[in-house]
Amino acid sequence: MTIKDRIIAAFIEELHEKGMKFSMDDLAKRLGISKRTLYEHFSSKVEILETIIEQTFRETEEKTQQILNNGDLSLLEKIRGVVTTLPAHNEFYDVRVLQQLKRYFPEQWARVNSALNDDWKPLRVLIEQGMREGVIKQQNVNLVMKLFIDAANSTLDQKFYLQNNLTISEALSTIVDILLYGLVAEEKR
Repeated sequence: MTIKDRIIAAFIEELHEKGMKFSMDDLAKRLGISKRTLYEHFSSKVEILETIIEQTFRETEEKTQQILNNGDLSLLEKIRGVVTTLPAHNEFYDVRVLQQLKRYFPEQWARVNSALNDDWKPLRVLIEQGMREGVIKQQNVNLVMKLFIDAANSTLDQKFYLQNNLTISEALSTIVDILLYGLVAEEKR
């Protein structure tokens, strides 16, 4: 793990323990490095935030493209893959962290909020393709998208899922199953 990766991981730990009010001093102490060493890699908390956001956006986009380009996956497997794609630092995307981000770093929050709610074009394309091909029942696409986005974003309340012994990955997988196949057991359909 590089020093930058260690700094990012420690930054996220500080966020979860202290909220956004921790200092660069606190971060350096957690890492056991000098502030000077910390500042050699990141000039501010904002730069670390920007790095986390950019890294997670890039990872998610790359993983999504791999899924879309995989000819061995069925349409439903691609939908599942796109919805369940998680970046390496998905613990950053917790409702408590995002509330603080909104309060203290509104510019960064606006970018994250937009990505969480508006930028699901690959999923929309797959849903529309599924409807055209008869794999998915004809429904209002905007409503289907809202259901998928809202259900996937429910995992931002990570505390709920952890209290119920579900990883975020397991929760997303179950959410996709319910949205694609319903609650009725297959043999009862």
